[in-house]
Amino acid sequence: MTAFFALATSLLWGLADFGGGLLTRRTPALTVVVVSQTIAAAVLGVVVVATGGWTEAGPRLWFAVAAGVVGPVALLCFYKALALGPMGVVSPLATLSVAVPVGVGLLLLGERPGIMQVAGIAVAVAGVVLAGGPQLRGAPVQRRTILLTLVAALGFGTVFALIAQASTTVTGLFLALFVQRVTNVAVGGAALYVSVRRGGQALPTGGFPWASLPALAFVGLADVAANGTYSVAAQHGPVTVAAVLASLYPVVTAVAARGFLSERLRAVQAAGAGLALVGTLLLATG
Repeated sequence: MTAFFALATSLLWGLADFGGGLLTRRTPALTVVVVSQTIAAAVLGVVVVATGGWTEAGPRLWFAVAAGVVGPVALLCFYKALALGPMGVVSPLATLSVAVPVGVGLLLLGERPGIMQVAGIAVAVAGVVLAGGPQLRGAPVQRRTILLTLVAALGFGTVFALIAQASTTVTGLFLALFVQRVTNVAVGGAALYVSVRRGGQALPTGGFPWASLPALAFVGLADVAANGTYSVAAQHGPVTVAAVLASLYPVVTAVAARGFLSERLRAVQAAGAGLALVGTLLLATG
């Protein structure tokens, strides 16, 4: 069950990143974050009311609040790093986020993976890094780009760890995800307000992107669904395994770019995808 839900997480996050990346080519990143998360919060609000999730309110919701504060900061740092480039460095570096939940599992939860799982973790992480298409030659990378990417990776990993602790039941998970999204919107909205006050752009030249609403809704809902499936995966198995399998999302993004944009995978990316698959099989059978 852990492998299934963790792989579902990587699929959802990979598609959400792909969609978000396309949208930010036409719409400011902050606007994409705020609008997509607002749609997700509205849908989750209906689900919480329908399932009676409010009755699950408790101290664990502070984990969801913390995840909601950290998430937008990490996402904005990631988008800025991608804008500064090169993406061949930013993408694989961001997968270092897996170190946070794996560290929590090993150091705080006392998890001890078996030999096969340790091998699977090593192979899968190597595959994810290669699947990002690491740039080994070319122009030097700005220190700011590296710093932003590392901050984003730390933030993503922290969200991994926090959301896994935010609930213990399905209805409680709906409430935790709702609280996380509301916090996302509040933090992102405040950042957007400050950006506009400083002369930043909130909307594209043509005005509000009404035609992009379905895509924005997909990005927001895929992201929230990924958080939900990861939480289930982490609760039903080792966090170390769930985190590594969930971090396969760059492979999904690369494959989506190949399928929808006809982007050709470099040899190193194809090799990385193969290694990630091998690592997944080792983790699933270990």
